[in-house]
Amino acid sequence: MLTKPNDIFTIFHALSDPRQKAKVEHRLDEMIFMALCGAVCGIDTWTDLEEFVRVKIEWFRKYLSLENGVPSHDTFGRVFALLDTDEFHECLQRWVESLAVCLRDQGVHIDGKVLRRSFDTANDTKALTMVSAWASNAGLCLGQVAVDADSNEITAVPKLLKLLDISGAIVTLDAMHCQKETARAIRQKDADYILTVKGNQPELKQFIEGLFERHAEKGFRDSRVRTYKTRDKGHGREEFRAYTVAPAPAALRKQGWVDARTVGMVYRSRTVKGKETSEVVYFISSLEPQVRRLAKQLRNHWTVENQLHWSLDVTFSEDASRIRKGASPEIAAGFRRLALSLIKQNTTRKASQRAKRLIASWDETFLEEILSKK
Repeated sequence: MLTKPNDIFTIFHALSDPRQKAKVEHRLDEMIFMALCGAVCGIDTWTDLEEFVRVKIEWFRKYLSLENGVPSHDTFGRVFALLDTDEFHECLQRWVESLAVCLRDQGVHIDGKVLRRSFDTANDTKALTMVSAWASNAGLCLGQVAVDADSNEITAVPKLLKLLDISGAIVTLDAMHCQKETARAIRQKDADYILTVKGNQPELKQFIEGLFERHAEKGFRDSRVRTYKTRDKGHGREEFRAYTVAPAPAALRKQGWVDARTVGMVYRSRTVKGKETSEVVYFISSLEPQVRRLAKQLRNHWTVENQLHWSLDVTFSEDASRIRKGASPEIAAGFRRLALSLIKQNTTRKASQRAKRLIASWDETFLEEILSKK
C-alpha cells in the first residue's frame, strides 16, 4: 500500500514538544520529517541536515509549511536533545504496528549495540548502548530502547519487550539475557524463547551439561533426543555444527524456567587456514524439541549482527557519529533504524543499501517511494 510520504510523520503528532509555545518557530513534526529524510539520504550531522534541506527546499515545501524557513543546525540539535525518548520510541512502535507484519513462527532477535562515539566527556556521559529487536525475515527493526546509564542490557530488554507486539514469534537472546524474568516476559507476550546458556547461569548450565553427558554415555540412543548436522564452506573457512536437543525435564519448570520444553547443545568447529577452533554452547527453549526448527533460529540470531548492526556501522556510519548532547544520540539512532527499515522494505529498485541512500539523495521520486512504502 502506497501512501503520501508525509503520512509517515503523522505518527509523531503525539510527541510532546519540549519548547515554550511562544518561542516555537519550526514545527516539531516537520523537523522530524526532515531528519528522517536526511537519515534515508546519508545525512549524518545536524549541520549537514540544515544544508540538505536548504538544497531541497522546494521539494520539502511539497509536504511541509516551513513558515519560518529552514531550522538551523543548532535548532535541530537543541530540540532533539530535549525530546522525551520514551514517547519517541512509542511513536516508532506505532509505525511498526501499522505495517501489520505477521511474526508467527518468525525469528525476533534481540541484541545490544554500543554507539562508540556518543560519549560526552564534558558532561561525564558514557557511550550509549541501544538494544534492538530485529525481525530477520521482514528486514525490520521492530523496536529499540537505550540502556540506562547506571544499568546494563539486562534491564533494557524487559522495557523493549513491553513495547513489542511479538505474538507467535520466536525470540532469541544471547547468554546475558538468560534470565527467568525475561523468559516469563516473552511467554506473557504469547511468544516463544530460545536463550543461550553460559556461565552467568552456572546451575542451569551444569544441569544441562550433566543431562547431555548422561545421554552421551548411552550413545544418544534415547528416541526423544534428536541431532542435526550442518557443514558450510566459504570465504576461506569451513564450519561444522551439530545441534542436539532433548525434552526439558519438569525440574526446570519447577525451578522457574517458565514453559521450558527443550534443552539443547550446539557443537561448533571452525577451520580457517588449517587452524581449527571449537566450542560447545547450551540453550533452553519454550519450543518443542524439533531440532531443525531450533537450529534455524539459532543460526538466524546472528542476522541482528549481520543485517542490522553491520548495516548501521558500515552504511550509516553509526560508530563514527559524534552526536552527543542530551537525548540526541538516542533520537538519531532511532532515525537510523527507521531509515534502515524503510530502505530494506523498498522493493522498487534493486540496489545495495548504500546505493539506495545515494540514489534517494539525488532522485526525489525514489526518496518518495522509500518513504511511502507501507
